Amino acid sequence: MRTLLSGPWPWYVAGPLIGLIVPLLLVVGGKLFGISSNLRHLCAAVPLPDAAKPAFLRYNWRRNGAWNLVFALGIVVGGWLASATLGVPDVGAHISEATRADLGALGITSLSGYAPADLFSWSSLSSPVGLVIVVVGGFLVGFGARWAGGCTSGHAISGLASLQVPSLVAVIGFFAGGLLVTHVLYPVLLPRLLGGGS
Repeated sequence: MRTLLSGPWPWYVAGPLIGLIVPLLLVVGGKLFGISSNLRHLCAAVPLPDAAKPAFLRYNWRRNGAWNLVFALGIVVGGWLASATLGVPDVGAHISEATRADLGALGITSLSGYAPADLFSWSSLSSPVGLVIVVVGGFLVGFGARWAGGCTSGHAISGLASLQVPSLVAVIGFFAGGLLVTHVLYPVLLPRLLGGGS
């Protein structure tokens, strides 16, 4: 059982399980799957008078978002329980050789743990390029998710499943942005961060 839980699941098992989340949520409570809206629910839950909150945060967060906050809390607690009982997975062991070579060419060599330590560490934050990648990039991801009316999970799983054209546009934008960063920005920024280039 430990091996089953700690290793990657094949696509033909994990894919249908993820795919079943959308109809289950719609049938059980008419809810849409997404994570990024939890920041809005958390801000709306701050105990301030309505006059002190922007109109965007004046709504009944308990009725509209409490279930989503519990879901997000379950992700955090489940992740902690999994890492505490099963250990941190060796993500690098499941990366193809071609991807390893491409990452190595960019200077990313630490492929164990949850994320490459070459990028996500306190030392990388001490450089201007590291700040751009982690802090500015993180801000843009959050801003983009709110601007698009949802994150990749909300649009790509719920939105596309319910045939929403705005979700299709958002998903195309997410993929285009990912390709732009991977093939244009990272080859310029990462050598400066990891190799000390100019």
